[in-house]
Amino acid sequence: MKAAVINQYGQVRDVVRVADVPVPAVGPQDVLVEVRAAGVNPVDHLIVKGLMSSGTPTTDVVIGNELAGVVTEVGADVTRFAIGDEVFTRVDPRLGGAFAEYAAVDQSLVAAKPAALTFEEAASLPLVALTALQALTEQSDVRAGTRVLIHGGAGGVGSAAVQIAKQLGAEVVATASGDGVEVVRELGADQVIDYRVQKFDEAVSDVDVVLDTIGGETQERSFAVLRSGGTLVSILPIADAEAKKNQWNVEARSFFMRPHGEQLTHLAALVESGQLRPNVETVFPLDQACEALQKVERGGARGKTVIAVRA
Repeated sequence: MKAAVINQYGQVRDVVRVADVPVPAVGPQDVLVEVRAAGVNPVDHLIVKGLMSSGTPTTDVVIGNELAGVVTEVGADVTRFAIGDEVFTRVDPRLGGAFAEYAAVDQSLVAAKPAALTFEEAASLPLVALTALQALTEQSDVRAGTRVLIHGGAGGVGSAAVQIAKQLGAEVVATASGDGVEVVRELGADQVIDYRVQKFDEAVSDVDVVLDTIGGETQERSFAVLRSGGTLVSILPIADAEAKKNQWNVEARSFFMRPHGEQLTHLAALVESGQLRPNVETVFPLDQACEALQKVERGGARGKTVIAVRA
């Protein structure tokens, strides 16, 4: 099968290539998915650069972390899926394997694809939507009446978080810029701050939860807009977290999402009910996986980048 692989860590342009590799073996709990599309995320280029792993690859490693496709084989102990099922998944981050014509995935990480979505749309959701859901419901306690500030509201995690927070009943403030302002407004945010025009920490205060998808100075300035006892959740590291918690009398949590098939099923139901919709910006063919990764690496997206593995 064809797949986007690396056999050493380095810059995306230097080490990512499309090659022929064996179809993965199917374990007792695995489903073999004929991949139709795969989502591209910032974590993918970090993996390519070796920033998410110790050691070095000893053979071709198939990269990619989320996909949508059709089940073509099931392991001996699989009970949840059958051949022909359309599914989507955030694969095991220890294994990767999404940028390929086939991927073997444990059934516990898989969910039925929302029928209303194309494979490209479905492939854009698992990683970002699971990240948003876990940030808002596990790392913080967003519910009806919670006031939430979401940074990067037009990006992958941010756009999912805006919609999920609204579904939970929160009052949503989000940052964006340029065309992204209208995108985020259409997703349902109650207030959108164009950060190129206005400083968010002058436009909002006393929020219950900040979801930081940006890091750096944005993260630093976010502590000042939290109410006492509020929570900052970041998908990036928080420098001197304990000191900041004490200084501002808040919670500060950095986390990395985990794959979860049952949560994906919940998110699929939100899609079917019209409460969550994907935000796909660009689609590349598999043989341009390197270009897709470089686009995500440059940042500034107004939605997800997706690889169409099969037409």
